[in-house]
Amino acid sequence: MKNHITHTRLTRKNQVLGLLFFLGLVGSVYEGFQVSQIARANRTLQSGEVLDGDQFAFHRKFADAYQQGKTGNFKHASQNFGQLLEAPKKQDEHGFEPDQNLKSQIQFNIANHLFRSGLQRLVEADGSIQEQAKFDYLQARASYEQALRLNPANQAAKFNLSLLHGVIPRHIKTVPQDPSGLEISNLPQGLP
Repeated sequence: MKNHITHTRLTRKNQVLGLLFFLGLVGSVYEGFQVSQIARANRTLQSGEVLDGDQFAFHRKFADAYQQGKTGNFKHASQNFGQLLEAPKKQDEHGFEPDQNLKSQIQFNIANHLFRSGLQRLVEADGSIQEQAKFDYLQARASYEQALRLNPANQAAKFNLSLLHGVIPRHIKTVPQDPSGLEISNLPQGLP
């Protein structure tokens, strides 16, 4: 009887250990699949190609915003980076939620593009700073400051913020931007 109880306990322990081994194996295979998917996406991005499928929607939008900034389309790049900060939709099963450091980098990218946009329209014919440039500078300053709130160790944001302060006057003021003049590419125009 005692041997039977010992044998039953050993059998249960072996079953539990076998189940744990099986679950570990399944988890390892899944993680291996995830790593291969990420490696494939990285190779695709490094080659300059576009990611297909909804699994990497965040990364595709990030790469698109980066390319827009690289080609000098700073306003659209800023808008696309801004959309990355919006919370993913609940129905999106592949929703990617950026962490604090990535949000800081996104804010940094937004600020850089707004700063560069302001530099393109720096002065009027009379030598004064254009209103749009002032607006871009103020928005860039707010984005650099937000990047630093999210990640105080972001040295690049600190450096660029100091550059921005060197370019704009101390007490810069601007008139509020007319929202009807802003181009918002993801919203339908006109009445339904």
